[in-house]
Amino acid sequence: MPINCFGYFNLILIACNTIVSGLQVLILIFIPLIIIFNMEDARILLVEDERKIADSLKKGLSENQYEVEVAYDGLVGKKLFDTQPFDLAILDINLPGMNGYDLCKEIRNHNQQIPVMMLTALNAIDDKIEGFDAGADDYVIKPFDFKELLVRIRALLKRLRQTVPVGNVLKVSDLVMNLDSKEVTRDNKIIALTAKEFQLLEYLIKNKNKVVSRADIALNVWDIDFDTKTNVIDVYVTFLRKKLDKDFPNKLIHTQVGMGYILKES
Repeated sequence: MPINCFGYFNLILIACNTIVSGLQVLILIFIPLIIIFNMEDARILLVEDERKIADSLKKGLSENQYEVEVAYDGLVGKKLFDTQPFDLAILDINLPGMNGYDLCKEIRNHNQQIPVMMLTALNAIDDKIEGFDAGADDYVIKPFDFKELLVRIRALLKRLRQTVPVGNVLKVSDLVMNLDSKEVTRDNKIIALTAKEFQLLEYLIKNKNKVVSRADIALNVWDIDFDTKTNVIDVYVTFLRKKLDKDFPNKLIHTQVGMGYILKES
């Protein structure tokens, strides 16, 4: 009986396509799981002087596959950070030995990339601003919901694991932002920014010529839902304007009344 070569070849192609499709499905399923498992293997430095809170947090985080080292005062926390590798630091502010603001600054002097979360009962706007100015990436107020804390931790670790291509530079007009060296210049003049100001500027540049709302900024820069009772976003936009626009005739950051902000060339 003669063999139908074309039919046989088509069967091989169908089989190959089925195998490839199956592999694609497996990749789509398992790569996110691998990323999640890697995040949950992270080492966390927890600096908290209230032992009940510290021990409870360590227990909860350990149950979620995080490795946690606890320090009950700021100086011990600094020593741990200086001698061990960590993927995330969670700091109280009112600490014996060294307060959380100063500890955060010390961490930032040695490592610009590690996410730092402030976990504190201090809830005034000035406290939050001081925390972000010290280099914190997130600010969580006690009492807190543990599930929300886990979501915030995962968001910070996800951001840490997002690699930035070498030589990645953003430009708008005479403003240049180097995402590798964390250097910002305008008209070849270096502009010093805090960690949170840098993140805010990066978000505005990546959305240049597009109006972004305060809710957009809160979600993408602070990883939180927008609280209509706080003006922390407006405060940080004002900080950026003073540093980026005040001494230059061409203003880049503009307010769209009732809608938000837009970064564009005038």
